[in-house]
Amino acid sequence: MASAPPVLEFFDDPAAFLAAAGPALAAEPVLGTVVASVSEGMAADRAAGVAFTADVTPWWLVVRDHDGTVAGLGMRTAPFAPYPLFLLPMPDEAAEALAGVLHGRGEPLGGLNGTRPAVDVVAAAWTRLTGEPTDVAVHTRLFELGELTVPPVPGGRLRAATPADVPLATGWFQRFFAEADEQAGRPPSRSGEHVDVDDVGRRVAQGTVWLWEDEDGRVVHLTAATAPAYGVSRIGPVFTPREHRGRGYAGAAVAQVSRRLLDEGVRVCLFTDQANPTSNALYERLGYRPLADMAEVVVAVS
Repeated sequence: MASAPPVLEFFDDPAAFLAAAGPALAAEPVLGTVVASVSEGMAADRAAGVAFTADVTPWWLVVRDHDGTVAGLGMRTAPFAPYPLFLLPMPDEAAEALAGVLHGRGEPLGGLNGTRPAVDVVAAAWTRLTGEPTDVAVHTRLFELGELTVPPVPGGRLRAATPADVPLATGWFQRFFAEADEQAGRPPSRSGEHVDVDDVGRRVAQGTVWLWEDEDGRVVHLTAATAPAYGVSRIGPVFTPREHRGRGYAGAAVAQVSRRLLDEGVRVCLFTDQANPTSNALYERLGYRPLADMAEVVVAVS
């Protein structure tokens, strides 16, 4: 007798989703870092009356197997076009069913992000259903910090960003996304459009944005992190303007921020763009070890 197919349970409330998905996120907190941090942040925003302003209605997904055990998680919460889904591992059957549900309710796919093969299965099923081709736009890799190796420290110091730094930090957040596409030879994406002074101001107020000042007091580098969720903090973005690169600021800043987080009892992770060998090599020298390969997939809509 064949087992029952997985059940797809959708939520429109992040708090309700976290109540259902919490044990699964706690079991794999590094792999689930994006889902956990975004969902906790949106739950806090809703509780504070902060509205979600994107042109889509966000949703969250729990996949359950035949005995009710959580077998996969996903969400559609990105505030920028094409509003990609974010998927954690799930059975292929569930991934194919997800594509069917979206198609059945007339919800455009647009894009996907997250773990493979889940994103690949959804993309292939979507193409079969619609004829719309998909393509991997970015190959990403999730790393977790093992034993930290501290590099030589350049001149200057790391300091927490202040409210006076928000305009500069906002511009550097936006430049990070634009220059990552440029360095990889990709067309410009829209993934940095959601970053504004309010968003960065909240992160500065949380104490999760740091700047490196050189010996003359000039700000030459930015490293940020997420607030811990399920005991995990994610480094990023990490940005040095071109004129200040090659002096060791990024390595020193990431190492010092990582040390602070470790000292707080937090596990530390980060994502890299596999098309950027320089950053991948840097993080491995610091002690970060690859955990999972992921992908950002775009859908070509005629």
